[in-house]
Amino acid sequence: MIHVTAKAERIKMAHDRMDRMNRVKAWRLRRGPKDEPADDDAASAGKPPVEAVSVPVPPPPPDDRGRTLRLAGWLAAVTLAGVVAAGTIWASGSPTEAGLREEAGLVGKHELLIGVKDDSPGVSWWNPETGRYEGFDIDIAYMVAAELGFSPRQVRFLAIETEDRGKMQAMDREGGFVTVDLVVATYSVTAERTGEVYMSEPYLQTEQTVVTRSDHEKVSSLGDLAGEKVCTLAESTSADQLKQAGAADVGKKNRISECVDGVLAGEYHAVTTDAAILAGFVAKHSNELRAHDVGLAAAERWGIATGRNRALRTLVNLALYRSYADPEDRRWEKAFDDYLAPLQQAEGMARIQQVAVAEQPSIDEPDVRRWPWERDVS
Repeated sequence: MIHVTAKAERIKMAHDRMDRMNRVKAWRLRRGPKDEPADDDAASAGKPPVEAVSVPVPPPPPDDRGRTLRLAGWLAAVTLAGVVAAGTIWASGSPTEAGLREEAGLVGKHELLIGVKDDSPGVSWWNPETGRYEGFDIDIAYMVAAELGFSPRQVRFLAIETEDRGKMQAMDREGGFVTVDLVVATYSVTAERTGEVYMSEPYLQTEQTVVTRSDHEKVSSLGDLAGEKVCTLAESTSADQLKQAGAADVGKKNRISECVDGVLAGEYHAVTTDAAILAGFVAKHSNELRAHDVGLAAAERWGIATGRNRALRTLVNLALYRSYADPEDRRWEKAFDDYLAPLQQAEGMARIQQVAVAEQPSIDEPDVRRWPWERDVS
């Protein structure tokens, strides 16, 4: 029994030893030969350690954090390049409407000052009964002001005389001169004027006419006024034409109403200026005045002056373009129908001469950058 027991004990020890060796080999196969501890049993028996089998080990998987950082860096570089490119295009591209408003000095501005005529019935005059300015020019001024971001309550009209339009100097109720933002005052666009102030594209086309007392013989050309006294506005396009026609005495006034009063009083034989300006007086004094078509081919095109504010001129042109291009915008047409169309039917003007073209002059779209969500009327 003792031998059997001892044998069984040796067999058990041998199995235990074999089991340990197998576990060591398995561990070596998993970890590789580097920094492997020596086989304790082999070392204690004076035998060389069991040689580890060299098994190729696949490379470790990439570090996800490193990969994420590299991807983020790449995206940042691409984004930066895009921003630089966009910034270059932005800086060299067309101005935006918001940028023009800031450049024009409209940001934070609570009142828009507009110089207008106060003595031209149907076009622009101060109605003492209503205590308000009325007329075609007034409605056009309101239309443009609205596009610039100003409500009717934020618009302040000031009377301006003809010679002061280029100076942008109007007069307040106390008699003091005030620099206005816009001039909407029957101001014809000419090369000479555009060299002095910035002027918008035309918003009305009319032509020159002559008005006399109703008993005056027919006038077919300015040459028929040779030797007569004729009144016109100072700094107007009509003055030079009268001189070339040989008028004996050319009176120049700052207010067209003074010329008309002079004709009614017999001080002048005739008054000449744009038909749209004089039609209101002919309608008012239909029994005393008559108009004459003098057959001048040159058209008179009224524009809006913005002084030396170029950005504001672009914004005004944008407002006029929107009115012209948007078929649903009828503000220009309503102003014409309310004020100028009735003058065409007035006695002394009907069937004689066209007061003005009943269509807003065409205008090209200003070069203003627009985001996709902004209004597009083209």
